[in-house]
Amino acid sequence: MNPSSDKSYFDLHITGLGYLNRIREVTPRKGDAFLACDIAALNGPSDAPEYRRFDVRVSGSEAQHLIRRCQQAVDAERKVLIGFRLGDLWTDTFTYNKGKRAGEQGVSLKARLLFVSWIKVDGQLVYKAEPRATDAVSQDSTPPVANPAPVDDAPASNLAAPEIEAENTVPAESFS
Repeated sequence: MNPSSDKSYFDLHITGLGYLNRIREVTPRKGDAFLACDIAALNGPSDAPEYRRFDVRVSGSEAQHLIRRCQQAVDAERKVLIGFRLGDLWTDTFTYNKGKRAGEQGVSLKARLLFVSWIKVDGQLVYKAEPRATDAVSQDSTPPVANPAPVDDAPASNLAAPEIEAENTVPAESFS
């Protein structure tokens, strides 16, 4: 009997949709630089959603390419909504340095952004991933928000079932 040297893992994935914010290159004191962003994920009933903020490290060349294409739109404060899959969720504690919560402890949800299933900029579908026969995990294929509102004050009246058609996609180098 030959023992296997392959390691096996238990995967915990989070799928959802959320607004893309703070796309940036992070250069740690130790280790290599990496691409990161924040996702304000929608959670709860569609008529009164709440947001969960994830600070994510973008993993994989395809996801990095797609997030970089969104950089100009995010910098221009356009509404960039994505369907996503996260993995390796963990928490990080920190202390607020300024503002009304200065000195208080905070918790940040961190994860790796593994997959981007679709991207909408100001309500227009600009990217949709091709289905893969080898994906074992179901993918978000249709966003339930037609006209995304700003993260801080998304009124429930803006939420509606989308109408997505292939001709709405824009094959551009950036989504600005």
